[in-house]
Amino acid sequence: MVVEWILGDLKKLNKRQLYYQFLSLGMIVSSALMIWKGLMVVTGSESPIVVVLSGSMEPAFFRGDLLFLTNYEEDPIRSGEIVVFKVKDRDIPIVHRVLTVHEDHNGEVYLLTKGDNNQVDDRGLYAPGQLWVKRDEVVGRARGFLPYIGMVTIIMNDYPKLKYLLLGGLAVFVILHREQ
Repeated sequence: MVVEWILGDLKKLNKRQLYYQFLSLGMIVSSALMIWKGLMVVTGSESPIVVVLSGSMEPAFFRGDLLFLTNYEEDPIRSGEIVVFKVKDRDIPIVHRVLTVHEDHNGEVYLLTKGDNNQVDDRGLYAPGQLWVKRDEVVGRARGFLPYIGMVTIIMNDYPKLKYLLLGGLAVFVILHREQ
């Protein structure tokens, strides 16, 4: 029934209107990508916005909080700061606090991290044999947050069918919505 309704509305559009609607959808997607790339340049971070996925940083951050990151190389990381870092062979970055900053004689910076809600440091989370997080493994440092806004992302990842339904519904709306 819904498919018939969509196809019926598509048939009502002439070719020029249909092309215009697809161009509008393309402009929305490309605008979102340009905004993301712009944020990457301004913040110096490959991922300027991340969602907290676990309760390991409670009470500082809760599951679903949206973090805003920066990652300026010239700004030294200090003990007590909250960083987001990647671990080798893990897809999901980790959000934890820096316990110790160590700099060797070559100027290489190493970090030891720990979740505020965890009993021990993160050495058990690092790659096998790794004792420190290197500076180049840091994605960014938390500079601000919006509480619980990221729950939408968590729900969409937990229920991929819902994600595809919502994205498909938005695309259909953009294509079928005609300006009067």
